[in-house]
Amino acid sequence: MSQAVDPIAFELFKNAIFSIADEMALTICRTTYSGVLRDNMDFSTALADADGKLVAQGLTLPGHLGSIPTALDVVVERFGAGMAPGDVYIMNDPFDGGMHLPDIFIFKPIYAEGRRIAFAATICHHADVGGRVPGSNASDSTEIFQEGLRIPPLKMYDRGRRNETLFAFIEKNVRIPVQVTGDLRAQLAACHIAETQFGELIGRYGGETVEVYMREVIDYAERLTRAAVAELPDGEFSFEDWIDDDGIDLDRPIRLFVTVTKQGDAMQVDWTGTSPQVKGAINNTLSFTKAASYTAIRSVLPDGIPNNEGVFRVIEVTAPPGTIANGVLPAACAARGLTGFRMVDCCFGAMAMMLPDRVCAASDGGNTGVSIGGYDDQRRPFIYVDFACGTWGGRPWADGLDGNSNMFANMASQSVEVIEAEQPMQILAYEFVPDRAGPGKFRGGTPYRRDYRFLEREAVLQVRSDRHTVRPYGLYGGWPGKPSANFLDPEGENRPMPSKLNMTIRQGDVLRHELAGGGGWGDPLERDPAAVLRDVRNEMVGIDSAKADYGVVIDAEAWQVDQAATDRLRAELRAARAEPEPPKVLWRDPTAKAAG
Repeated sequence: MSQAVDPIAFELFKNAIFSIADEMALTICRTTYSGVLRDNMDFSTALADADGKLVAQGLTLPGHLGSIPTALDVVVERFGAGMAPGDVYIMNDPFDGGMHLPDIFIFKPIYAEGRRIAFAATICHHADVGGRVPGSNASDSTEIFQEGLRIPPLKMYDRGRRNETLFAFIEKNVRIPVQVTGDLRAQLAACHIAETQFGELIGRYGGETVEVYMREVIDYAERLTRAAVAELPDGEFSFEDWIDDDGIDLDRPIRLFVTVTKQGDAMQVDWTGTSPQVKGAINNTLSFTKAASYTAIRSVLPDGIPNNEGVFRVIEVTAPPGTIANGVLPAACAARGLTGFRMVDCCFGAMAMMLPDRVCAASDGGNTGVSIGGYDDQRRPFIYVDFACGTWGGRPWADGLDGNSNMFANMASQSVEVIEAEQPMQILAYEFVPDRAGPGKFRGGTPYRRDYRFLEREAVLQVRSDRHTVRPYGLYGGWPGKPSANFLDPEGENRPMPSKLNMTIRQGDVLRHELAGGGGWGDPLERDPAAVLRDVRNEMVGIDSAKADYGVVIDAEAWQVDQAATDRLRAELRAARAEPEPPKVLWRDPTAKAAG
């Protein structure tokens, strides 16, 4: 730390600026209109310095870690010299700094003492931005021009004067203008809160000191990150995984391939070898690929490192243009979230080769996107957007989490009561599904299912899911989780549906979505029998599965483990294995030796 920086004052400043970013997030949560923001909390807030370098991010989505700097770089390059107090900027174009069209960025430069000192930044997933389908989030679009309203970097306010043309243009091109403009106002409110509270910091410390401290927050994060990375083993670690398909070319798996290189106090994450961009709308922007990479690496580093530009300086992320990791025009990308989540798991696979005692097995592959949109009998539009994720892979020290959001999302689950009060739907089931978690010394997280009954006359249903055929991998002897599933009318026809779909539904139709189970970690035959008994009693694991997968024999009348029978069975199961040592990675259940 520079001698000119008072360490106590710096610590107070650091926590103050982090608190402002969190207050921005609370402002959006309190003032937004849409469930996807208010309940799922699919948004992020941040503060950046005068050059657009990220200083503090609110406790929101890791998935936006790489996006705000990329978007803000474009705005600063485009408008920097002509910016003025009262200006506000908006954008969403994936090929001009954005990620996908529903994610709209709003930036407000903050001025003091006659110069620009910082930026307030927000990004929100909007429930609709026009396009061919309600929700603007279909996985079967084939080019960006089908997906909705593309907003290049533009002035939303010019020296405090509202751009009425822009607001009118947005309102006329979305299906639910009241909600969309209301959510835009929530973002503006968050920026206003940031400007006010940042002004108080400047009043306390002075503009020059605030600038010094912001640079120091970034440098501090870089020092901590480099020190932590330096302690990791050097080497090159690669991993391959597969997305089921893109929703267009069905049954054609899409390759993800990553190489993580660590040398000294720096890391490189290279996605060369990943599939070329695809027809379906699951192509990533480079900024989202960066976010997935940062998240995976940041998760194995110590707590307390600020998530800002200092971390990014240590981790170089590359992906060839024209691949699913770095799409180019006219790539469709509305459902790119699926690819980002799968990239986190892929990156974890490489990190597990480096740090086997610190990295979890594959998650459910989340998050699943469910959108239902249409018009009621009075031709009033409705759009329901929900994201579901809830299973972590088994960890080297503990089971995977059950019903907890994927770490890349950090989202909440929408309340059943609120859904039914605001949307023409009933939630018939919201429950854990037994025998779906990957067995292991530490099992994967148990997935849940949701049953949605539609109550209006007609609507368009979109589902974006994965891990339908390529299961969540297990690590170091752990078994893979069971696949995800979609069914139409589960209590009647029970028609299996593909992982990605876009179809018309009618009154009374029921969609059942089941998440994939998390992959297990470690040999299931080494799991504590008492933990297996607890899972059976909690209806996470059936008695037959306890015996077949874990070699644990349970007396169902006494609710006790038969230890002698368990020891015998486990010895038999070990002897029957085709391989003496469990493999590092498992995508399929292991097979026993052939009889005779």
